[in-house]
Amino acid sequence: MALKSTIFKASLAIADIDHAYYADHPLTLARHPSETDERMMIRLVALALNAHRVQTECGGDATLAFGAGLSNPDDPDVSLRDFTGHTRLWIEVGQPEDKPLAKACGRADKVSVYCFAHAAEIWWRGIENKVARLQNLSVFRVPAAASQSLAALAQRSMQLQATIQEGTLMLGDGSTHVDIEPLRWK
Repeated sequence: MALKSTIFKASLAIADIDHAYYADHPLTLARHPSETDERMMIRLVALALNAHRVQTECGGDATLAFGAGLSNPDDPDVSLRDFTGHTRLWIEVGQPEDKPLAKACGRADKVSVYCFAHAAEIWWRGIENKVARLQNLSVFRVPAAASQSLAALAQRSMQLQATIQEGTLMLGDGSTHVDIEPLRWK
C-alpha cells in the first residue's frame, strides 16, 4: 500500500521591502513521504522569494502555486502562471539533472533552481557546463546551515512571517526565525 502525502497548512505573511510587495498567502503544502521537512520548507522559501512576481511581472493577474513536486517529476515544485495558463516562472528545488532543466527552460519564460544541502557544490560543478547555454535559467544556493534550520519551523499548521530586505529573507513563526541569503550561481 502506497504511503500518502502529509498535508501542511501555512499562513504566510510576506513583506517584500525590496519589491514593495505585501500580501498574505494561505498555503497548502503536500509533503511526499520521501520528502524531508527541509526540502518542503525550501519550496516555501522559493515561493516567498518570488511572490512579488505576481505583481511585478503579471500585474496581479497570475497564480503562484506549488506543483505536484516529487509525485510528478514533469511538474515544477513552484510555478507562476499568468491568466492564459502560460508558465512565466518554473521553480525547481534540490539538485535536478540537466535534461529536465533544459526541458523546463523550453516550457517557461524563466526557470529558477534553489539548491541546498552539503552536496550542492559538487552537483553544481558537475552540471554547470551542461546548463551554461540555458539563458533563462537562474541557479541559487541556499546555505546548508540556513536550510537545516528551516526544518525546525515545519509544523502541520504554521503561521509564518517572511520579510525580504536587501536580498535576505527573514522567515519566522514568532518564536524562531531563520535568515536566508541565497547565493546566485547563475
